[in-house]
Amino acid sequence: MSENPDQVTTGHALPPPPAIAAIYPDLAGKVAVVTGGSRGIGAATAAALAANGVAVAVVGRDTEALAGVGGSIDHGGGRAMWVAADCTVASEVDRMAATVTARFGPVDTVAAFAGGNGMPVPTEKESAEHWREILDDDLTSAFLTVRAFLPQMTERGRGAIITMSSSAARQAAQSAAAYAAAKAGVIAFTRHLAGEFAGRGIRANCVAPSAIENERMRTWMTDEQLGNLGSSFPLGRIGQPADVAAATLFLASEASAWITGTTLDIAGGRIML
Repeated sequence: MSENPDQVTTGHALPPPPAIAAIYPDLAGKVAVVTGGSRGIGAATAAALAANGVAVAVVGRDTEALAGVGGSIDHGGGRAMWVAADCTVASEVDRMAATVTARFGPVDTVAAFAGGNGMPVPTEKESAEHWREILDDDLTSAFLTVRAFLPQMTERGRGAIITMSSSAARQAAQSAAAYAAAKAGVIAFTRHLAGEFAGRGIRANCVAPSAIENERMRTWMTDEQLGNLGSSFPLGRIGQPADVAAATLFLASEASAWITGTTLDIAGGRIML
């Protein structure tokens, strides 16, 4: 473990994504951990938290990318550290939690966003090894991350936990069955946390994005395909990391003080349950 003290022009006339995240004054001076923070949604969330005056620990496995995210926050006047850790390994998560707490103090917000490998796999061709790998990446990682910070949150009687699910957990999709099952598990885990810890001042909520533009998508799809995908959403565009970051800020702030146990679909109107 190491420690250191997105948008494509498609040619389609689609509505632009949000450019500026909201500012929540109550977040200033707090401490947050963002796993899966090396790129995409995690990186955007870390940057948005830092813009709100939060000291942010960015966690992931890609040390070079983590250093870039942390460095960008530092150069922008924010406070950040980065910790390389595999969030599916309990000992690495526990060391990460100790490192962050030693540097920044007790953590107020945990954004457990590690995971995200939803590549389609026909169920009849799914291997037991891949099934377990996806459940570890997307469900076990959330459990281990949350567990590592619960003692300090319960001791202080406050904290906000935000987990990462997916629209694949909410409706049939083209992703692997293992991914859908893992992300559905994240929703159930979050609801359980909300019920178990509400009396101790800890809120737990979940964000469930649909298609969010990222590096993989830009590699696999042409501009025309990206434009067509965006046009298929009721709101007329593909999702951006900033959309999820904005929702996470809200759930971390006192603006959502009476909200716990909820799953917020960030899906451009695709999911209307």
